Amino acid sequence: MKVARFTVNFFGENTYILWDDVTREAAIIDPGMLKSKEFETIDDYIAKNHLKLKYMLLTHLHLDHSFGVKYITDKYGLKPLCSEEENVLGANIPQQVANFHLKVDAQPVIIENGLRDGDTLYVGDEAINVIQIAGHSPGGLVYYCPESSFVITGDVLFKGSIGRTDLYGGNLNSLLNGIKEKLFTLPDETLVCPGHGDSTTIGDEKDSNPYFK
Repeated sequence: MKVARFTVNFFGENTYILWDDVTREAAIIDPGMLKSKEFETIDDYIAKNHLKLKYMLLTHLHLDHSFGVKYITDKYGLKPLCSEEENVLGANIPQQVANFHLKVDAQPVIIENGLRDGDTLYVGDEAINVIQIAGHSPGGLVYYCPESSFVITGDVLFKGSIGRTDLYGGNLNSLLNGIKEKLFTLPDETLVCPGHGDSTTIGDEKDSNPYFK
């Protein structure tokens, strides 16, 4: 599985495209694109690599991770997939925008067919394992690709940090326990692809992340 990262919008959010170089099936994760140039960059990458988008996946429904949902739905005919526990956030995306005093026409995002902990999706022949870790948001998900040894963590785990827990649905103990029980049990060499900032590895975070000392 190949993975490409695109850093977009006011918040420096990482949007990812995962794809299989045999079948050209692909998934876009956390489409945070907001500006026309960001949409063009995604479209150009998909076209250049002859990709067939199969899934639009979200780790959670904070505004910065979901600005581009409507565009992907309209352009590629995909409905967003996430945990249904995130719908309370998705319904309030316009209010999230207002809270940041942004002049953005952001639409609510509603998950109709939710993903759950333990679900498995496939891009080509490769599995994407769905892991739920709440605490940054009510039903946050991460997406683990064991064969290619990487995990898309959204705002659950960052290089040297973790997601904030002072927003709606946040819970520090749930987040820390979820990371220790569901991420730190992955192989140390697993590449961590976070929702903001640079990548890291599970081993490096176990060894040096200050929240686990």
